[in-house]
Amino acid sequence: MNAQNKGPRILIVDDEPSIRELLSTSLRFAGFGVRAVANGAQTISAVLEEEPDLIILDVMLPDMNGFSVTKRLRSAGYTAPILFLTAKDDTEDKVMGLTVGGDDYVTKPFSLDEIIARIKAILRRTIQEDEEAVLETGPVVLDQDTHEVQVNGTPVELSPTEFKLLRYLMQNANRVLSKAQILDHVWEYDFNGDAGIVESYISYLRRKLDPLTEESLIQTKRGFGYMLKTDAK
Repeated sequence: MNAQNKGPRILIVDDEPSIRELLSTSLRFAGFGVRAVANGAQTISAVLEEEPDLIILDVMLPDMNGFSVTKRLRSAGYTAPILFLTAKDDTEDKVMGLTVGGDDYVTKPFSLDEIIARIKAILRRTIQEDEEAVLETGPVVLDQDTHEVQVNGTPVELSPTEFKLLRYLMQNANRVLSKAQILDHVWEYDFNGDAGIVESYISYLRRKLDPLTEESLIQTKRGFGYMLKTDAK
């Protein structure tokens, strides 16, 4: 993708230059890698060159409609999510979009905040569906479907944010994570607080996990961040 950002890669497809520019600027600012094209043929070429993590696809394109583009991409094995843009608030179009393999639908005129929220929700859902339901790291077992956590066989009750934080630490076990990385992945791009909230939630987790282990699972690497150890008992 033609972007410097290292976040998820978004392909924008719209024949209106003003919309392409508006979405490109906003999504880059939100931390996404962005490429923008103007028609269906360019879309297929862009996907073949480097598969994006998500496509924002206008239904009304000059060479073929978005539904036809989606059918061709799906038949070629492209499985990443597609978010349709359309000027029509038509139930038939919405049903058609989902039938041919789309994942969501936004009607023009749209809110940039809504577009970004939809993208994040789709990507979170997609990532979770691709993962194993149960994560196991050392003495910790986390079930992403039931939201249950056990440490050395003992159930632990966690808040939704504590659960997300523990899951991210487990997904990156034995790797030092900075406060900024944790903020981005647990509180996401739209969180405007300071890194102190990470310290607070690490402390909350330790209070619940440490009594069930011989040593603390979550290690502080001063000046760098935090790491979940797999060999703690």
